Amino acid sequence: MNNEIPDIANPTRTRAIMESYGLTFKKSLGQNFLTDINILKNIVAAADVSQDDDVIEIGPGIGALTEQIAKRAHSVMALEIDDRLLPVLADTLSPYPNVKVVHQDVLKADLQKLISENFDGKHNIKLVANLPYYITTPILMHLLDSGIDFATIVVMMQKEVAERLAAEPGTKAYGSLSVAVQYEMDSEISFIVPKTVFVPQPNVDSAIIVLNKKAIKPAQPKDEAHFKKLVKGSFLHRRKSLWNNLQSLYGKDAETKDKMEQVLENVDINKAIRGEKLTVADFVRLSDALVNAGITTK
Repeated sequence: MNNEIPDIANPTRTRAIMESYGLTFKKSLGQNFLTDINILKNIVAAADVSQDDDVIEIGPGIGALTEQIAKRAHSVMALEIDDRLLPVLADTLSPYPNVKVVHQDVLKADLQKLISENFDGKHNIKLVANLPYYITTPILMHLLDSGIDFATIVVMMQKEVAERLAAEPGTKAYGSLSVAVQYEMDSEISFIVPKTVFVPQPNVDSAIIVLNKKAIKPAQPKDEAHFKKLVKGSFLHRRKSLWNNLQSLYGKDAETKDKMEQVLENVDINKAIRGEKLTVADFVRLSDALVNAGITTK
Protein backbone atom coordinates (compact mmCIF):
# COMPACT_ATOMS: atom_id res chain seq x y z
CA MET A 1 0.00 0.00 0.00
CA ASN A 2 1.22 3.48 -0.83
CA ASN A 3 1.99 5.14 2.50
CA GLU A 4 2.74 8.46 0.77
CA ILE A 5 -0.94 9.02 0.04
CA PRO A 6 -2.66 10.67 3.01
CA ASP A 7 -5.59 8.86 4.59
CA ILE A 8 -8.98 9.49 2.98
CA ALA A 9 -10.17 11.32 6.10
CA ASN A 10 -7.36 13.87 5.85
CA PRO A 11 -9.31 17.15 5.33
CA THR A 12 -7.18 18.16 2.35
CA ARG A 13 -7.64 14.79 0.66
CA THR A 14 -11.38 14.74 1.46
CA ARG A 15 -11.79 18.11 -0.26
CA ALA A 16 -9.70 16.96 -3.23
CA ILE A 17 -11.83 13.81 -3.65
CA MET A 18 -15.06 15.81 -3.43
CA GLU A 19 -13.82 18.35 -5.99
CA SER A 20 -12.39 15.70 -8.31
CA TYR A 21 -15.73 13.90 -8.56
CA GLY A 22 -17.91 17.03 -8.34
CA LEU A 23 -19.61 15.63 -5.25
CA THR A 24 -22.15 17.45 -3.15
CA PHE A 25 -23.66 16.17 0.08
CA LYS A 26 -27.10 14.61 -0.17
CA LYS A 27 -29.15 15.87 2.73
CA SER A 28 -31.84 13.28 1.93
CA LEU A 29 -29.32 10.51 2.68
CA GLY A 30 -28.01 12.11 5.85
CA GLN A 31 -24.49 12.41 4.45
CA ASN A 32 -21.94 13.95 6.82
CA PHE A 33 -18.31 12.99 6.26
CA LEU A 34 -15.96 12.65 9.22
CA THR A 35 -12.59 14.34 8.76
CA ASP A 36 -10.79 13.46 12.01
CA ILE A 37 -8.55 10.43 11.53
CA ASN A 38 -8.01 9.90 15.26
CA ILE A 39 -11.75 9.57 15.85
CA LEU A 40 -12.03 7.05 13.02
CA LYS A 41 -9.20 5.02 14.53
CA ASN A 42 -10.90 5.18 17.92
CA ILE A 43 -14.13 3.84 16.39
CA VAL A 44 -12.27 0.85 14.98
CA ALA A 45 -10.50 0.38 18.32
CA ALA A 46 -13.86 0.45 20.14
CA ALA A 47 -14.93 -2.48 17.95
CA ASP A 48 -11.62 -4.24 18.70
CA VAL A 49 -11.31 -5.09 15.00
CA SER A 50 -8.61 -7.62 14.12
CA GLN A 51 -7.72 -10.25 11.53
CA ASP A 52 -10.21 -12.52 13.30
CA ASP A 53 -13.09 -10.35 12.07
CA ASP A 54 -15.18 -9.88 8.95
CA VAL A 55 -16.81 -6.44 9.17
CA ILE A 56 -19.95 -4.99 7.63
CA GLU A 57 -20.10 -1.23 7.14
CA ILE A 58 -23.20 0.77 6.23
CA GLY A 59 -22.87 3.98 4.22
CA PRO A 60 -19.11 4.16 3.57
CA GLY A 61 -19.37 7.57 1.87
CA ILE A 62 -15.98 8.18 0.26
CA GLY A 63 -14.34 5.40 2.29
CA ALA A 64 -12.77 7.22 5.26
CA LEU A 65 -13.95 4.79 7.96
CA THR A 66 -13.79 1.83 5.56
CA GLU A 67 -10.07 2.44 5.08
CA GLN A 68 -9.37 2.33 8.81
CA ILE A 69 -11.42 -0.88 9.20
CA ALA A 70 -9.69 -2.49 6.20
CA LYS A 71 -6.26 -1.91 7.75
CA ARG A 72 -7.18 -4.18 10.65
CA ALA A 73 -9.96 -6.57 9.56
CA HIS A 74 -9.76 -9.82 7.64
CA SER A 75 -12.35 -8.48 5.18
CA VAL A 76 -14.91 -5.70 4.84
CA MET A 77 -18.26 -5.54 3.08
CA ALA A 78 -19.52 -1.97 2.71
CA LEU A 79 -23.15 -1.30 1.71
CA GLU A 80 -23.62 1.98 -0.16
CA ILE A 81 -27.01 3.21 -1.40
CA ASP A 82 -25.76 6.29 -3.33
CA ASP A 83 -24.68 5.20 -6.82
CA ARG A 84 -22.69 8.43 -7.29
CA LEU A 85 -20.22 7.14 -4.71
CA LEU A 86 -19.50 3.76 -6.32
CA PRO A 87 -16.77 5.02 -8.70
CA VAL A 88 -15.32 7.14 -5.89
CA LEU A 89 -15.07 4.10 -3.59
CA ALA A 90 -13.60 1.98 -6.39
CA ASP A 91 -10.84 4.59 -6.57
CA THR A 92 -10.24 5.48 -2.91
CA LEU A 93 -10.37 1.88 -1.68
CA SER A 94 -8.36 0.36 -4.55
CA PRO A 95 -5.32 -0.23 -2.28
CA TYR A 96 -7.42 -2.57 -0.10
CA PRO A 97 -8.21 -5.90 -1.79
CA ASN A 98 -10.02 -7.09 1.34
CA VAL A 99 -12.88 -4.60 0.75
CA LYS A 100 -16.05 -5.34 -1.24
CA VAL A 101 -18.48 -2.48 -1.91
CA VAL A 102 -22.08 -3.58 -2.45
CA HIS A 103 -24.65 -1.22 -3.99
CA GLN A 104 -27.54 -1.95 -1.62
CA ASP A 105 -30.00 -0.29 0.72
CA VAL A 106 -29.38 -2.00 4.06
CA LEU A 107 -33.10 -1.89 4.92
CA LYS A 108 -33.91 -3.89 1.79
CA ALA A 109 -30.83 -6.12 1.75
CA ASP A 110 -30.82 -9.83 2.54
CA LEU A 111 -27.90 -9.59 4.95
CA GLN A 112 -27.70 -13.35 5.53
CA LYS A 113 -27.30 -13.91 1.77
CA LEU A 114 -24.74 -11.12 1.39
CA ILE A 115 -22.68 -12.53 4.26
CA SER A 116 -22.67 -16.01 2.75
CA GLU A 117 -21.62 -14.56 -0.62
CA ASN A 118 -18.87 -12.25 0.64
CA PHE A 119 -17.46 -13.79 3.84
CA ASP A 120 -15.84 -17.19 4.36
CA GLY A 121 -17.76 -18.12 7.51
CA LYS A 122 -14.57 -18.63 9.52
CA HIS A 123 -14.42 -15.24 11.25
CA ASN A 124 -16.41 -13.19 13.76
CA ILE A 125 -19.07 -10.97 12.19
CA LYS A 126 -18.91 -7.36 13.36
CA LEU A 127 -20.67 -4.23 12.19
CA VAL A 128 -19.01 -0.81 12.29
CA ALA A 129 -20.75 2.22 10.80
CA ASN A 130 -21.59 5.90 10.93
CA LEU A 131 -25.38 5.68 10.63
CA PRO A 132 -27.53 8.39 8.99
CA TYR A 133 -29.40 10.16 11.79
CA TYR A 134 -32.79 10.05 10.08
CA ILE A 135 -32.97 6.23 9.89
CA THR A 136 -30.75 5.16 12.79
CA THR A 137 -33.49 3.30 14.68
CA PRO A 138 -34.96 1.39 11.69
CA ILE A 139 -31.46 0.26 10.68
CA LEU A 140 -30.59 -0.85 14.19
CA MET A 141 -33.82 -2.82 14.59
CA HIS A 142 -33.31 -4.36 11.12
CA LEU A 143 -29.86 -5.55 12.21
CA LEU A 144 -31.14 -7.03 15.48
CA ASP A 145 -34.02 -8.76 13.69
CA SER A 146 -31.79 -10.13 10.91
CA GLY A 147 -30.85 -13.29 12.81
CA ILE A 148 -27.15 -12.58 12.25
CA ASP A 149 -24.93 -13.54 15.17
CA PHE A 150 -23.07 -10.23 15.49
CA ALA A 151 -20.18 -10.44 17.95
CA THR A 152 -20.10 -6.65 18.17
CA ILE A 153 -21.97 -3.69 16.68
CA VAL A 154 -20.24 -0.31 16.94
CA VAL A 155 -22.12 2.61 15.44
CA MET A 156 -22.00 6.36 15.47
CA MET A 157 -25.37 8.01 15.94
CA GLN A 158 -27.03 11.09 17.36
CA LYS A 159 -25.95 11.44 21.00
CA GLU A 160 -29.54 11.54 22.24
CA VAL A 161 -30.37 8.21 20.55
CA ALA A 162 -27.21 6.59 21.90
CA GLU A 163 -28.22 7.65 25.40
CA ARG A 164 -31.56 5.88 24.91
CA LEU A 165 -29.83 2.66 23.86
CA ALA A 166 -27.64 2.63 26.97
CA ALA A 167 -30.26 3.96 29.41
CA GLU A 168 -31.02 2.25 32.72
CA PRO A 169 -34.60 1.47 33.86
CA GLY A 170 -36.20 4.39 35.68
CA THR A 171 -34.28 7.07 33.77
CA LYS A 172 -35.78 9.62 31.39
CA ALA A 173 -33.97 8.16 28.37
CA TYR A 174 -35.14 4.57 29.02
CA GLY A 175 -37.80 3.41 26.56
CA SER A 176 -38.92 0.71 24.16
CA LEU A 177 -35.72 1.10 22.11
CA SER A 178 -33.62 0.58 25.25
CA VAL A 179 -35.47 -2.67 26.02
CA ALA A 180 -35.36 -3.93 22.41
CA VAL A 181 -31.60 -3.43 22.19
CA GLN A 182 -30.71 -4.57 25.71
CA TYR A 183 -32.73 -7.75 25.24
CA GLU A 184 -30.16 -8.75 22.61
CA MET A 185 -26.96 -6.89 23.50
CA ASP A 186 -24.99 -5.22 26.26
CA SER A 187 -24.82 -1.52 25.39
CA GLU A 188 -22.32 1.16 26.39
CA ILE A 189 -21.44 4.61 25.09
CA SER A 190 -17.73 4.61 24.24
CA PHE A 191 -17.16 8.32 23.55
CA ILE A 192 -18.78 11.51 22.28
CA VAL A 193 -17.99 12.94 18.83
CA PRO A 194 -18.40 16.75 18.50
CA LYS A 195 -20.34 18.06 15.51
CA THR A 196 -17.34 20.21 14.52
CA VAL A 197 -15.43 17.24 13.02
CA PHE A 198 -17.97 16.64 10.22
CA VAL A 199 -18.35 18.08 6.75
CA PRO A 200 -20.99 19.44 6.49
CA GLN A 201 -21.44 20.10 10.20
CA PRO A 202 -24.64 18.57 11.66
CA ASN A 203 -26.76 20.35 14.26
CA VAL A 204 -26.00 17.99 17.15
CA ASP A 205 -23.13 16.01 18.65
CA SER A 206 -22.78 12.30 18.01
CA ALA A 207 -21.82 9.34 20.16
CA ILE A 208 -20.14 6.01 19.54
CA ILE A 209 -22.12 3.17 21.07
CA VAL A 210 -20.75 -0.33 21.51
CA LEU A 211 -23.20 -3.25 21.47
CA ASN A 212 -21.75 -6.62 22.46
CA LYS A 213 -23.52 -9.94 22.27
CA LYS A 214 -24.75 -10.89 25.73
CA ALA A 215 -22.70 -13.63 27.38
CA ILE A 216 -25.89 -14.74 29.12
CA LYS A 217 -29.08 -13.80 27.30
CA PRO A 218 -32.17 -13.18 29.44
CA ALA A 219 -34.86 -15.84 29.39
CA GLN A 220 -36.48 -16.14 25.97
CA PRO A 221 -40.13 -15.02 25.93
CA LYS A 222 -42.56 -17.74 24.88
CA ASP A 223 -43.87 -15.48 22.13
CA GLU A 224 -41.24 -13.00 20.94
CA ALA A 225 -43.68 -11.11 18.68
CA HIS A 226 -46.02 -10.59 21.63
CA PHE A 227 -43.09 -9.54 23.83
CA LYS A 228 -42.12 -6.83 21.33
CA LYS A 229 -45.72 -5.55 21.08
CA LEU A 230 -45.96 -5.45 24.88
CA VAL A 231 -42.74 -3.45 25.18
CA LYS A 232 -43.76 -0.96 22.52
CA GLY A 233 -47.27 -0.63 23.97
CA SER A 234 -45.97 -0.09 27.51
CA PHE A 235 -44.21 3.09 26.37
CA LEU A 236 -46.98 4.30 24.05
CA HIS A 237 -47.96 7.05 26.49
CA ARG A 238 -44.91 7.63 28.66
CA ARG A 239 -46.69 9.73 31.25
CA LYS A 240 -49.41 7.13 31.77
CA SER A 241 -49.19 4.17 34.13
CA LEU A 242 -48.39 0.67 32.94
CA TRP A 243 -52.02 -0.23 33.69
CA ASN A 244 -53.42 2.46 31.38
CA ASN A 245 -51.09 1.45 28.58
CA LEU A 246 -52.00 -2.22 29.00
CA GLN A 247 -55.69 -1.34 28.67
CA SER A 248 -54.93 0.53 25.44
CA LEU A 249 -53.04 -2.51 24.21
CA TYR A 250 -55.35 -5.35 25.26
CA GLY A 251 -58.78 -3.79 25.84
CA LYS A 252 -60.89 -2.37 28.63
CA ASP A 253 -63.66 -4.95 28.94
CA ALA A 254 -64.25 -6.29 32.45
CA GLU A 255 -63.05 -9.83 31.74
CA THR A 256 -59.75 -8.68 30.21
CA LYS A 257 -59.13 -6.21 33.04
CA ASP A 258 -59.78 -8.90 35.66
CA LYS A 259 -57.33 -11.23 33.94
CA MET A 260 -54.69 -8.51 33.64
CA GLU A 261 -54.99 -7.57 37.30
CA GLN A 262 -54.48 -11.20 38.25
CA VAL A 263 -51.45 -11.48 35.95
CA LEU A 264 -49.82 -8.36 37.45
CA GLU A 265 -50.42 -9.71 40.94
CA ASN A 266 -48.92 -13.08 39.98
CA VAL A 267 -45.72 -11.51 38.62
CA ASP A 268 -45.55 -8.98 41.48
CA ILE A 269 -45.70 -5.86 39.29
CA ASN A 270 -47.59 -2.85 40.61
CA LYS A 271 -50.09 -1.71 38.00
CA ALA A 272 -49.61 1.94 39.03
CA ILE A 273 -45.95 2.09 37.96
CA ARG A 274 -44.82 3.27 34.55
CA GLY A 275 -43.25 1.04 31.91
CA GLU A 276 -39.92 2.83 32.29
CA LYS A 277 -39.48 1.16 35.70
CA LEU A 278 -39.49 -2.38 34.27
CA THR A 279 -36.30 -4.22 33.39
CA VAL A 280 -35.93 -6.45 30.33
CA ALA A 281 -36.44 -9.48 32.59
CA ASP A 282 -39.64 -7.92 33.99
CA PHE A 283 -41.04 -7.51 30.47
CA VAL A 284 -40.22 -11.14 29.63
CA ARG A 285 -41.99 -12.36 32.79
CA LEU A 286 -45.00 -10.15 32.14
CA SER A 287 -45.22 -11.18 28.48
CA ASP A 288 -45.16 -14.89 29.33
CA ALA A 289 -47.76 -14.48 32.07
CA LEU A 290 -50.10 -12.61 29.72
CA VAL A 291 -49.68 -15.29 27.05
CA ASN A 292 -50.36 -18.03 29.61
CA ALA A 293 -53.55 -16.20 30.64
CA GLY A 294 -54.72 -16.09 27.03
CA ILE A 295 -54.42 -12.29 26.81
CA THR A 296 -53.42 -11.14 23.33
CA THR A 297 -53.19 -7.77 21.63
CA LYS A 298 -56.26 -6.29 19.97
